[in-house]
Amino acid sequence: MTDGSPASRGHLNPGEEGVEFDRFELGPAPGLAELVRHVWVARWSVPEGETREQRMVTYPAFNVVMQPEGAMLAAPDPKLSVVSLQGDSWVVGVLFRPAAGPVLCGSAHPRDLLGLGVPYDGAPVRDVAAAMEETDAVARRRRLIAVLRAWLVPLTGEVGERGRLMNRVGALAEGDDGILRSSQLAEASGLGIRALERLVADFVGVSPKWLIECRRIQWAATTLHAGAGTDLSALAAALGYADYSHFSRRYVSLLGETPEATRRRGGSAG
Repeated sequence: MTDGSPASRGHLNPGEEGVEFDRFELGPAPGLAELVRHVWVARWSVPEGETREQRMVTYPAFNVVMQPEGAMLAAPDPKLSVVSLQGDSWVVGVLFRPAAGPVLCGSAHPRDLLGLGVPYDGAPVRDVAAAMEETDAVARRRRLIAVLRAWLVPLTGEVGERGRLMNRVGALAEGDDGILRSSQLAEASGLGIRALERLVADFVGVSPKWLIECRRIQWAATTLHAGAGTDLSALAAALGYADYSHFSRRYVSLLGETPEATRRRGGSAG
């Protein structure tokens, strides 16, 4: 759907044959925007014997992912995530704000879950599955919104002032292209560097440096996948890397392939 739905820089190859995506927000409610970023939905019908690989660079926040067989809490993963879709099925995910980490993790520390997906018992899987039976896309979205709001609105009271601060830090790291170092993020947030490191670790389990790098790598990957003619050195400079070699090393360490490989992959997909 394209009716003003939130876009994603994390999904590198949406729109493949047989795979349908939708993203939407849950609408206004006190505190809900501090807990939830948006909902994402995928439905697919892949011919027998074929596979559709979905390539994603995760945001530095948690997702709760619901499928017919149950729900999973998916922690941020600094590496490229590749999911293989087969047969006919669906998935409904809720991308949370950084403040939601402790709300979702319970007794676990966010850093201990990095890169993992663990079973999650608190999600309304049965009601979501019933909503996904709707054949009309508008009715399906409306029903999902009602189910998810009923689950999530009561959790908004668990986001305190420190969580709201974490959201502001995350928004600065993602949205301010002039922030390239942890010290700059600390200054913009009004925090000392150690306080910033503790805050980010407690809520997301990563370093402030990765909050910043996630924005840069997401932007690089989506730009390269969409533009076969992208100038690699110019892209590295635009993202604030000292030179192309530095950019390429960091890109490979996180995504497991060179910028040139992503550019070629995007060109062949088009």
